[in-house]
Amino acid sequence: MQTDLFESGRRVLVDDSAGSITYWPDAIDRTIAARWYEALRTSVDWRSERRWMYAREVDVPRLVAGFRVSDPGVPDELRQAREAAVAATGVAFNSVGMNLYRDGQDSVAPHNDHINEILDGYPIALISLGATRLMTIRSKTKPRRNFDLELEPGSLLVMSYRTQFNYDHGIPKTATRVGGRISLAFRVRPTELTRVEKARARPNPDG
Repeated sequence: MQTDLFESGRRVLVDDSAGSITYWPDAIDRTIAARWYEALRTSVDWRSERRWMYAREVDVPRLVAGFRVSDPGVPDELRQAREAAVAATGVAFNSVGMNLYRDGQDSVAPHNDHINEILDGYPIALISLGATRLMTIRSKTKPRRNFDLELEPGSLLVMSYRTQFNYDHGIPKTATRVGGRISLAFRVRPTELTRVEKARARPNPDG
């Protein structure tokens, strides 16, 4: 995957003190993206989750999975997708979180990434496979900025670390009949070594 391929159709949504958000609609060839979707949909060990919301436990409305780059058995399609994300950003992502939206009733509420789960200063790269789904991006403070972005198959969305403090993003439910979609969210997660180094750098409260 050559870096210059990512210049075609590049759309910069945000690039200021609040962070940067950039979208490439055709980052991955559609035929390749379709092949990745079918392979990952059938080969990955997808799991359902439950969580507490509004004082009760509910099903998470999508299936999830994830890998560290160093994990044995990482599918070839994920390694190829990571190479594309690295080519676009120059960032050596070490993990991928995966969501499978089975139909229009699967969704994710507006949120930002858990800051403690990504390394300070590194972006998140999101590759979309399968059906096109709407992503909403909303600023948290005034002046309000709202983006409704159709994430196409083979597209790449890159959000800087800083945007996680200033913007929420989500995939709303839709009454429109749509096929399945897989999102691949590449991140640089702290390693055990990073945690130890940060702990050593903290001042000793006992002097």
